[in-house]
Amino acid sequence: MTAPSVTSLPDALVLWFDDTGIGDVASVGGKNASLGELSRSLRSAGVRVPEGFATTAAAYRSFLEANGLEPRIKSHIQDYRGGRATLRQAGAAIRELFLAAVFPDSIGAAIQEHYRLLSSRAGQDDVSVAVRSSATAEDLPDASFAGQQETFLNVAGERAVLEACRRCYASLFTDRAISYREMKGYDHLEVALSVGVQRMVRSDLGASGVMFSIDTESGFPQAVVISAAWGLGETVVQGTINPDKYQVFKPLLADSRFVPIIERQLGAKERKMVYSVGGNARTQMVDTTERERGALVLDDAEVVQLARWAVAVEDHYGRPMDMEWAKDGITGELFMVQARPETVMAQRST
Repeated sequence: MTAPSVTSLPDALVLWFDDTGIGDVASVGGKNASLGELSRSLRSAGVRVPEGFATTAAAYRSFLEANGLEPRIKSHIQDYRGGRATLRQAGAAIRELFLAAVFPDSIGAAIQEHYRLLSSRAGQDDVSVAVRSSATAEDLPDASFAGQQETFLNVAGERAVLEACRRCYASLFTDRAISYREMKGYDHLEVALSVGVQRMVRSDLGASGVMFSIDTESGFPQAVVISAAWGLGETVVQGTINPDKYQVFKPLLADSRFVPIIERQLGAKERKMVYSVGGNARTQMVDTTERERGALVLDDAEVVQLARWAVAVEDHYGRPMDMEWAKDGITGELFMVQARPETVMAQRST
């Protein structure tokens, strides 16, 4: 069963990251606009970003229109505001609307075509991808929607990608997201959702983590702080494990004679997230080996390379940045997989 096609579309339905940039937040959200900016503008600085594409706000609004969702969403929000439903009841009801809805032919075909091309470029039939939500009001100075919507890792196959996109749409109405928009005074139907589909780096066999172009604990602006762990990066992003930590002195990074690493701190790294084999779960947590727990994740050259990327990203954006990186365990290559303005110190200074 397929919803009727929407014939009048004011914008593209799907865009490659290379065709987007930081000025396209209204179309592809803060997260995907940042990935586009990295892909398009920082390649010359050596920053490596996995290929991918994003559905647009126009695609999301067409999905709502084709399935007649807007009036029903409004009704559930009004029930919540009027005390006729709890936040949990209203959120669950709205998410069910999305999960029962179907993609118009135009949107489904565009997503499938881009996924096939992405797979072809990777030399695979069904390349594994990360499917991430990117709200169109995300990462604005007065709002941070980070972590409120869903991310799905190790997704492979056209049907699985479409289902993950639908679930990302539904996650625009998690209880936390509804509550946040109510508190901030955002119109729930003014915020749209873009979905980023990005080739997975085989960090399940390698490593990943986060880094800041400022020391977020002290506010010292001349340091890059890197956290690193084995496996997929969600463990570091969500703070569920104790990672290795490195601190690098930025002013000396431009001089190749120096390895300006101020500190290396070995973390416990007792668990890691890897791809799941069999069953419905795409990822699973496993214990790390004694060797992995006792070894630093990154060597000095990798720490310096990441730190130089952090400086390049900060220079490009003109402000301290919060970034995610991944190391492919097969090729040994490092990748930047996300960059957004740093908010910890920014909020303290306001």
